[in-house]
Amino acid sequence: MKGIILAAGAGSRLYPASLPISKILLPVYDKPMIYYPITTLLLAGIRDILIITNPFDIDNFKKVLGDGSDIGVKFSYAVQEVPKGIAESFIIAEDFIQNSPVALILGDNIFHGFGFSSMLKLVGTRTKGATIFGYQVQDPERFGVVEFDKNNKAISIEEKPQNPKSNYAVTGLYFYDNNVVKYAKSLTPSARGELEITDLNKIYLKNDALKVEILGRGFAWLDTGTFESLLQASNFVHSMEINTGMKIAAIEEVAYRMHYIPKNKLLELSKKYRHNGYGEYLEKISKTI
Repeated sequence: MKGIILAAGAGSRLYPASLPISKILLPVYDKPMIYYPITTLLLAGIRDILIITNPFDIDNFKKVLGDGSDIGVKFSYAVQEVPKGIAESFIIAEDFIQNSPVALILGDNIFHGFGFSSMLKLVGTRTKGATIFGYQVQDPERFGVVEFDKNNKAISIEEKPQNPKSNYAVTGLYFYDNNVVKYAKSLTPSARGELEITDLNKIYLKNDALKVEILGRGFAWLDTGTFESLLQASNFVHSMEINTGMKIAAIEEVAYRMHYIPKNKLLELSKKYRHNGYGEYLEKISKTI
């Protein structure tokens, strides 16, 4: 399975902070925002990742992440010239996807919770149909909303409905089989001129090929698209790291724990940050685990 991170938005809700650089490279506590979606894909066993960004920020992403070889993965890059919807990602990525199933995550989405890694590994083995994730929210009218029948089977999905049929929002993490490119090409732009991910999910739902995994109590899903949510996410990560003594989304550690790199490579990478707590943490991990 391959992975896509969509990081092409202008981030206008975070102006002026995101004027000089993509919001996806802004810090969430002690690391760039993009480290969090990278971690999610790594935990799903995905090592071939395409980062879709805008033409102004692509060089910055390459500077931060390189080709991925340091952490035993492969990063590729593509450009979305004008934001035309999440579903356009699959058309842009057609040559990258080829005959593989693919996962897509939005660059400003952060997931954390007990058992998430096991859930991702299971979903990552599916090669037929689509899997999305539902999360209970207080303001579902702001999101795509999934409705369930009495057997907890998804029966409808609506984009930002005025009268939501449930409180379950569709998160920014999606897994699809290889039909996704064909389906994306068949979509008609919405009233706002975009290829909507909800319309793509409706195709799978109509074909009885859509699974919805529920992220229940104990899970955190954070969309860091506003100043308030960005601060909330930073405070959440800080609190969790202080309380547990473990870092969230340290991609070098994740790569090591997933056996993508050996212990001596993790120690080598720790020296890049030897003057701060991040490097000290990586060094400690390399010497104790």
